[in-house]
Amino acid sequence: MLIVEFNLIVFEGILMGGIKIMNCLDWEKLLSFETLGKRDELPKQFADFPMNEFEHDYEQIISSSAFRRLQDKTQVFPLDKSDFIRTRLTHSIEVSTIARQLGLMLINNTKEGYCGVFNEGDCKTATENITSIPSILSCAGLLHDIGNPPFGHFGEDAIGDWFKKAFKNSKLKYVDEPVEVILDEQMRKDLENFEGNAQALRMLTKVYANRFKISYAVLNTLIKYPTDSCSFSKDMTDIKKHKLGYYYSEKKVIEDICKFTGTKMGNEYVRHPLTYLLEAADDIAYATADVEDAVKKGLFSVEQFADYYSEAIKDAKEENVSNELHNPIINYDERLLRDLNTELENAKESKERKFSIFQNWINKVKRWLMYAAVYRFYGSYEEIMQGKYIDDLFKGTNNEHTIKILKCTMVKFVYSNSEILKLELAAKKIITSLLDDFIPAVIYWDEEEHKDKFSTVDSKYIDLISSNLREEFKANAPEKGPERLYLKFLMVTDFISGMTDSYAKGLYRDLNGI
Repeated sequence: MLIVEFNLIVFEGILMGGIKIMNCLDWEKLLSFETLGKRDELPKQFADFPMNEFEHDYEQIISSSAFRRLQDKTQVFPLDKSDFIRTRLTHSIEVSTIARQLGLMLINNTKEGYCGVFNEGDCKTATENITSIPSILSCAGLLHDIGNPPFGHFGEDAIGDWFKKAFKNSKLKYVDEPVEVILDEQMRKDLENFEGNAQALRMLTKVYANRFKISYAVLNTLIKYPTDSCSFSKDMTDIKKHKLGYYYSEKKVIEDICKFTGTKMGNEYVRHPLTYLLEAADDIAYATADVEDAVKKGLFSVEQFADYYSEAIKDAKEENVSNELHNPIINYDERLLRDLNTELENAKESKERKFSIFQNWINKVKRWLMYAAVYRFYGSYEEIMQGKYIDDLFKGTNNEHTIKILKCTMVKFVYSNSEILKLELAAKKIITSLLDDFIPAVIYWDEEEHKDKFSTVDSKYIDLISSNLREEFKANAPEKGPERLYLKFLMVTDFISGMTDSYAKGLYRDLNGI
């Protein structure tokens, strides 16, 4: 195992192994339980039984309809009658559980050389609410996919592709002028790059603002990519710039969140430290659980997986033949594979037994991935607190290749499967059809000056959109200008992204007379 020993001492300007860290994030601000909107006050009698402020967040989430709707949204595989396959709801619960466990590992660490991060004697003000970290991560795990549209990532791509095509072909016009000319660059790119992470922030702070009063600490932990749509690229080395994390419509929201939590450094927003742990929990959940689901569905066998794992290790060795750092890491994967193969040899021909062995092995891998994430968090603590850490939490750990192999397994065996391809095509067809109907209908809606361009058919489509969404638009939209048109389009994407798979299918069929 690669071990780097260090002593982390946290204080308001922070000492790391005796070295003062300047311009550092402050845990007192990072753990802020302030909210965008005022929460209802509890009866004074409740003061006798104080509760962690973030537990109020948890209560709101669990009891919300937006969270419950995740039970009818695709994770990877099309929803079927099997109760084994994960949905967005079960995935979110698993992410929440893993994230909470990572938080507990973080604050309960006792290993000499690592335990100084949250030692109460080092900084009482910073550690006063440190025990809240597992609760924050648990809430963020439940919410991290709340903005995803129906049909999983296929739904995200379908929305973005629709707007790209519409803008490219000048399909949309407002008073004979192409919409893409009217909208600002960021507005266009927001729509062309529809993103579930950005949509989650929008839903929690705008769309469902009356229902959710989520703390700043949880909201900031959710922002994986504190980057706008004009500033991101998957080719950038800094992971926080790989996707957009907020829309133009939420620029004031993110400014407020980062102000309260102290995550604006200079002219740049940086990640909340707990975001790295949330991201790791998400990666661990889908890298292990989705592979397990795929084997259960028969898309590939345990033996095929073991063979692929072996070939991936060989490829990694060839790529890193001169890299002394990576060789021990690859050797660790060999040991994991050897453990699996040894167990499989004793399983004989029993398919059920082999799957049980695979499940146990996956669970063991999951635990090691959790350890690796917390280990890297400690090892990269200085960079994280300075807003300079640019990788995920598996970089440079024994399990760096482990999680890559698991993700590549899905690409190899799953995403080209006919069942998945059918889901992708269905998502494309359904969402394209809904956007074809609803986007033109909203262009002249609520426009007194152009009411002659707003038809009776258009009004019927508008009536199908939630009254809450229409009221939210009227409360926030300016009377004129490109932002008004932009917010109308967002009203439609809000409407669609809030749908379950079943509702989207049903509405598509109804509107098309199927």
